[in-house]
Amino acid sequence: MPGYRIAQIRRWIFEKRTRDWDTMTDLGKPLRQGLAERFTLWSTKIDQHTKADDGTEKLLLTLATGGQIECVLLRDGVRRTICISTQVGCGMGCVFCASGLDGVQRNLTTGEIVEQMLRLDRLLPPEERLTHIVVMGIGEPLANLDALLPALDQARRPDGLGISPRRITISTVGLPQAMRRLTQKAPQYRLAVSLHAPNDQLRNQLVPVNKKTGLDAILKEADAYFAASGRQLTFEYVLLGNLNDHPEHALELAQRLGRRTALLNVIPYNPVEGLPYKTPTAQAQQRFRSILLKAGIAVKFRHRKGDKIDAACGQLRRRVGLQQVQPEV
Repeated sequence: MPGYRIAQIRRWIFEKRTRDWDTMTDLGKPLRQGLAERFTLWSTKIDQHTKADDGTEKLLLTLATGGQIECVLLRDGVRRTICISTQVGCGMGCVFCASGLDGVQRNLTTGEIVEQMLRLDRLLPPEERLTHIVVMGIGEPLANLDALLPALDQARRPDGLGISPRRITISTVGLPQAMRRLTQKAPQYRLAVSLHAPNDQLRNQLVPVNKKTGLDAILKEADAYFAASGRQLTFEYVLLGNLNDHPEHALELAQRLGRRTALLNVIPYNPVEGLPYKTPTAQAQQRFRSILLKAGIAVKFRHRKGDKIDAACGQLRRRVGLQQVQPEV
């Protein structure tokens, strides 16, 4: 097609939020019919759309080839942030996470990643636009860089979603080789590294893949990414009741992070049905926070959103799956 036709179609999809070919009225009817016969705009099916009182909305999508993924829209003041998935399931094996309980089935395609963005974008009223993207949904993003980076290119293009790279965060459990590749190929984004423990002994229990990597190697690559990008690093720490929330853990974590230009996001655990892990007490959370602040760590306790709609990664997918296999009474 001529370039101007492609520009027209992109404008309908990304700017005007069209849902089908027939609404692209500046294309001739024969052309629209031909496009509809040859191309499918949407490859996913919305199985569930849930909403919380705080404005959080979550979509459970069924893929054309089978399998399900989740994506979330979060509202916070003027921010409109989306959280997207990169894999069907996850192979990292974090023991407290709903996403990886059944392992990883496959990587998502670039189109399937972009489609999540567009599905969530269409939940907004006409006067609102997406402002931020966090790649923190189901799956390990750095295990699917080949599909993820082209999808993020579409997000930041002026004729795409127009989101600045500094407002796009890629999360990782810490895969040193893949982190190095990200540093080489796309150091323009923000990087969030999920730690969950201040030492290898405890992290090996919580994040089994750590046995092949180790915290020293992960932090080395995180520092290299900061040097290349100049973007403040974020470290994530899921706080598990009576497991990694003790004072000695806070002190060791502060020593481990040192004086890096970084923000520590502490996330009180969101319980998952069937798993034994619990949310730490308010007293334990406050004690943990006080120790970190006293040590000079920039720390933020993340407010849990969408609890009533299973907004944490993998929870809705898991609950629906459990319901589907329940025997009839």
